[in-house]
Amino acid sequence: MSVRSQWPLLLLLVALTSMGPVALNILVPGVPNLVAKFETDAGTVQLTVSLFLLSLAAGQLLLGPLSDRFGRRPVVLAGVALATLASFGAMAADTIGLLVAARVVQAAGAATGVVIGRAIIRDLYDRDRAAAMLGLVTTAMVVAPMVAPLIGGILDTAFGWEAIFLFVALFSLAILVWAVLALPETRPAPAPGASATQPQKEWLALVRSRTFHAYVLITAFGGAPFFIFIGGAPYVVIDLMGSTSAVYGFWFTITSFGYMSGNFLVSRFSGRYGVRAMTGWGLWVQFAGALLFIATLSIWEHNVTMFFLPQIMMSFGNGLMLPNAIAGAISAHPQAAGAASGITGFVQMTIGAIGAQAISHALAGSTTALPVPIAMMTVLVISLLAYFSLPRDS
Repeated sequence: MSVRSQWPLLLLLVALTSMGPVALNILVPGVPNLVAKFETDAGTVQLTVSLFLLSLAAGQLLLGPLSDRFGRRPVVLAGVALATLASFGAMAADTIGLLVAARVVQAAGAATGVVIGRAIIRDLYDRDRAAAMLGLVTTAMVVAPMVAPLIGGILDTAFGWEAIFLFVALFSLAILVWAVLALPETRPAPAPGASATQPQKEWLALVRSRTFHAYVLITAFGGAPFFIFIGGAPYVVIDLMGSTSAVYGFWFTITSFGYMSGNFLVSRFSGRYGVRAMTGWGLWVQFAGALLFIATLSIWEHNVTMFFLPQIMMSFGNGLMLPNAIAGAISAHPQAAGAASGITGFVQMTIGAIGAQAISHALAGSTTALPVPIAMMTVLVISLLAYFSLPRDS
């Protein structure tokens, strides 16, 4: 693609990628009102978030292979249309059961943008250039969680929880129209004489690839420190350190700029130094950040600033590592890029969810925040072992 023609498509992919994070996080401020609205308990309402995440992860496993079989464009359009209809359905729900069901369907459709957006990038660019483009597109995964809760809180306060779903529905509908008008089909054409079973053969070759396995593990465990942090930081900052949610929100936004800085460097240098090298650099920066984390907490046990400063370094390393590791995974067998993207996303979200849940249990009853960097160090060691297992030519 020419430089001039690539930016409109990249902006569309950013919008597609943001659908899942926006739909997930925009509802969080409205959860307390949902408890009163549907006369139920907080645990039941929490299913609108937890089952959304589960559906978002599982949907990637299905949608990736479907895009390999039927093409990127029809699956994207069907998924976005499904998310749009589910958003309107959620707005009209009159029981908590219907709302939860609508959220599950909404997430399955929204998963389209995450999984197929990565596959489209791999269709259009070679591996190193794909990492650079992913660095730009995945910034939406950080910006959306920063902005969406603010929008959700304003809508819920001013108009009620239904306005949140109306906003998401109109947002999804706008992306659907944009995709209908501008999204090309990018899936590589089947080789002449290829059989109807060719996609299955490509998928089988993918799951046998040692390079693919290594990059998936790097992505999942190298990205897990972020999930561990968001799972443990609110408890540490508010309960252990006695600060406020506003202070937490401020510092969390600051750490996000570390990730975006790493993404920016990826967009500039992955083509020069390669996916493997930059993946390793990102992991080692995170590892150094975890060591710094342990050191600062050992000295300043209840200092909020010193709790967040090492996380900025770790977020920067994560921003360096993640787009490159994803590019490595979906490039292991380019003919099955959709399936590779789906498996990678599913494993990444599953490991992240386990990490977030595990740190909440580790911090229960703890008087120190040290379980957070120790858990981060543990998953990074696993990720580094996976990195060292990469074949020489990967």
